[in-house]
Amino acid sequence: MSDFINILTHARRLQAAVRELSVAELEQVAEKLAAVIENKKEQEAEKEREQEKKQALKDAILKQMQEAGLGLEDLAGAEASTSKRTGQKRPVKYRFTDKSGKEHTWTGIGRIPKVFAELKEQGKLDKHSV
Repeated sequence: MSDFINILTHARRLQAAVRELSVAELEQVAEKLAAVIENKKEQEAEKEREQEKKQALKDAILKQMQEAGLGLEDLAGAEASTSKRTGQKRPVKYRFTDKSGKEHTWTGIGRIPKVFAELKEQGKLDKHSV
């Protein structure tokens, strides 16, 4: 692709590349190139309109924030306070103390521990085992 761009952007290379084309063929190439240029201009104009629209929205939001007495620091603080809480443990639903005195607990979430699976097989595990 870079070879094509090098030929297209250098007059001597371009002239050498199209030497064998007729005038009619060159005019067709020029029409196609003009269509490509026009399409590119439209795309860039659309991007510019979108950027202007975004900037207008940003300005409006900043104005509303200033009128309300808020700053960017206030938004950063709001983000931190609405984040998901972590580190809280679920309450224990099941407790069992085996013969050796070791206590086994399970919240009822996730894979069932072997101790509780054995109790369940024996029919000794119910929701009131806490």
